Amino acid sequence: MKSSRSESAGWVRSAALIGALAAILLAVWGAVAFAQEAGSAAAPAAVEYRDIPYIGSRNAVWIVAQLHLLLGGFVLGVPIFAWLCEIIGVRSGDQRYDKLAKEFTKLLTSAYATTAIFGAILLFLLIALYPKLMNYLTDVFYPTFGLYALLFLMETATLYLYWYGWDAMQQRKKLHLFLGFLLNLFALFIMAVPNAWATFQASPVVLSSDLGLWQRTWTAVDNPTWMPVNVHRFIANIVLGGFICGAYAGIRYLSAKTQEEREHYDWMGYIGNFIGIFGLLPLPFAGYWLMREVYMYSQQMGITLMGGFLAWLFILQAVLIGVLFIGANYYFWLGLVYRLGAGAEYRKYVLAVLTVLVLCFGVWLTPHSLVASLEEQRKMGGAHHPVLGVFGVMSAKVTAVNIMILFTFISFIMYWRAGKQETVRWAKAARVFIYGLFTVVSIAVIALGVWGYFVPAIIRINYFSVSQVLLVLFVLVTVTPLVGVMLKSAKMTRTMTWGKMPVRAQYALVLNAVTVILTMTLMGYARSASRVHFHIYGVMRDTSPYAYSPALGYAASFMALSTFLFCLIVLFIFWVASMGPKPAAEGKLSGVLPKPVPAK
Repeated sequence: MKSSRSESAGWVRSAALIGALAAILLAVWGAVAFAQEAGSAAAPAAVEYRDIPYIGSRNAVWIVAQLHLLLGGFVLGVPIFAWLCEIIGVRSGDQRYDKLAKEFTKLLTSAYATTAIFGAILLFLLIALYPKLMNYLTDVFYPTFGLYALLFLMETATLYLYWYGWDAMQQRKKLHLFLGFLLNLFALFIMAVPNAWATFQASPVVLSSDLGLWQRTWTAVDNPTWMPVNVHRFIANIVLGGFICGAYAGIRYLSAKTQEEREHYDWMGYIGNFIGIFGLLPLPFAGYWLMREVYMYSQQMGITLMGGFLAWLFILQAVLIGVLFIGANYYFWLGLVYRLGAGAEYRKYVLAVLTVLVLCFGVWLTPHSLVASLEEQRKMGGAHHPVLGVFGVMSAKVTAVNIMILFTFISFIMYWRAGKQETVRWAKAARVFIYGLFTVVSIAVIALGVWGYFVPAIIRINYFSVSQVLLVLFVLVTVTPLVGVMLKSAKMTRTMTWGKMPVRAQYALVLNAVTVILTMTLMGYARSASRVHFHIYGVMRDTSPYAYSPALGYAASFMALSTFLFCLIVLFIFWVASMGPKPAAEGKLSGVLPKPVPAK
């Protein structure tokens, strides 16, 4: 009871502090806006825009909206993470997973109020600064507002029951797991409803006047990019939640005072990286689907994103995601060395995977056209380099991404199998099948990529690229359960030692989290800027003083600022969560997910 009260008090203190800061901000802004309108000689009858001096209305909305989306992604991703850990704990009987799920849910309770406060600030800013736009969107979507409020209330009640009933329901775990399922279900719908508002602005549909109220609303909701964004953000939230929880474990590992604490947070960091990389593998596929739907809706918008002034953002995206892939693999490789002592055994395989990742990384970040002087262009014979220009097109980049996913999956399987010996009779045949499948699919992906240079773009996009994606997904969904069954009865040949990971491994966890945050801020700007000078693409023009797309350097500064502020907020959440009781160590940690049964 005492620990629950202290955790509740910490949550209330954090919410009160941020609420007070938000109230001060709104009060200052309201005073400035009132003075601005009071000093006007003749206020217009219908105000379309209001501004904030020095800051600018767009900049204010930009920062608050980005922070709210990042916090929302964290709040939606962590329940999935915690619920899966609790399920594993129930099925395996390992209490460590239950304690891990509870500790992550404690992070959620600290972040929930903060997310809601930033959502309220964003709503106030939008209503006050963009009344014309909000009137239009309210007219179209107002039936969804009541649904959203109801979902928010139901999620809040479920979160209270899920968190405060954790210890009380230890003997009724099925009921508690059902509450976790409801929590994630409500969170999924809470994500999907605002996604409809945002995607309608980028891909609006024709709303006929003869449609009824609910038909009109559903037509607007079910726009071409709504479902791709739902899938993409759902997976991205899992990645964000996993890597942030990994960063939390890394920070707590660095500050640990005892060996038991280091063992606990080393294991927690492993689970966070495990979930993050497992979500990262299918994430590019969801992004490809989204971009394909953008092109199908408006080829001009797709060209603006991929071939216009926003094209260089995708080079930055390639750099960030490449760093993320290499950082996640690096953490796996350090685990082979320090947890299992198998570095020498796997060194040649690690070197091969690293070589492939670096080569594909180089292809992915190669731009289609180079920024060059007139003299340099004359020497090259144009804006495209005679050699590197071959790697600057999408046929090469899609192929490189798929190969990176395949070889990252190899690292994952390599770490999973390390220190174990399969005891099933068909293990040798299964290994031959897995090696053959990887080889055949890798060759097929590369062959389709090369063939894509010689066919029309519509064939490459609709058939070749889709075939590459399906081949890689087939490997993921086939090999994962096969290896799981092989290792279920495997015997351990090495002892898993926790708490021995070096400091640089914890830095890798923090780097992964920061990289994911930067990537999300970058792509959030890209999706918003693709509307160019429209509030609602092709329907409502932006006639404010900010009806222009900011330069990429200016946008990058706001991406960095959003990332910095979000990291400060997350550190504050970590600090609040650390006020609770320290997790009790359950002896020496051993085994990995799933826990193998030693052979007799």
